[in-house]
Amino acid sequence: MLSRRTVLLSPLAALVAPGAAQAAQTIPPGKMVLALHQNTSSGAGYRGSLEGWARAGIRYVELTAALLDGFLKTDALPAARRVLTDNGLTPVSAACGVQGLWEPNPNHAASLDDLKRRCEMFATLGLTKIYAPTGVMGKFTEADYKTGTDNMRKVGDVARQFNLTMMTEFVRASSFISTLTTLLRMTRAAAHPNLVPLLDFYHFWSGLNKFEDLDLLRSGEVGHVHFQDVPDIPRELLDNTTRFIPGDGNAPVTQIIGKLVEKGYSGALSVELFLPRFQQGDPFEVAREIRQQSEAVMRQARVL
Repeated sequence: MLSRRTVLLSPLAALVAPGAAQAAQTIPPGKMVLALHQNTSSGAGYRGSLEGWARAGIRYVELTAALLDGFLKTDALPAARRVLTDNGLTPVSAACGVQGLWEPNPNHAASLDDLKRRCEMFATLGLTKIYAPTGVMGKFTEADYKTGTDNMRKVGDVARQFNLTMMTEFVRASSFISTLTTLLRMTRAAAHPNLVPLLDFYHFWSGLNKFEDLDLLRSGEVGHVHFQDVPDIPRELLDNTTRFIPGDGNAPVTQIIGKLVEKGYSGALSVELFLPRFQQGDPFEVAREIRQQSEAVMRQARVL
């Protein structure tokens, strides 16, 4: 007997164009492409951000569960998929919106259930990669990192059920995983084929990392990249709202790209910004400005 979930999803699968599951794999091997993260134009909503960006020539996008949920209040997943396909957009990643996945916590089983629901949704939209940050605060012990590694394996097991790759993003303000070195130690210990690290330029350069830490990366180890710059102000003043467009700050963005090339990264450089002038601005104008400046940096780094 078919499960209720299978019956409900069957019409969705029929409405998704053949080959949709491969849509996120259209980036040429060995290449980097510019993408925009929906957090950058969150004020415009799911449809507004994507349509505005498409008019500005953006072709690769990163979705968020929050904006998708807003869209689904009045529409359905097939319509969300059509917004992408009708505008010639390829979703390269998505913020799954599930908390409590990495750190030890008594509600981890519930978080895994939430993740299953999100995996189901994003797989239907044609994604092959999703991620969750490590932005948690609290007091942790060395033993908690073994639990965290076990949690990563469980998360990878869920992602595998939906043919997805799950990515872990270290966050500079996290008290659990705030550095590339800690993240690599844990993902390597987890050793799950459906779990890989995500590198965020802002969290990397504004946090407790050094450029030489990139030498620790193995070829092809990074699953996805968030692409921003860091302003030249005291680090104590930095927060999410101080992220800059690549090229507008003092981070060695071209050198970091060069190191990613050396380490075999192939995929999107996804710009994720939180300044109100971006989030509340006209998505077309925002995307046009970001594209012009980001592509100039990518050309300078010889990846475009």
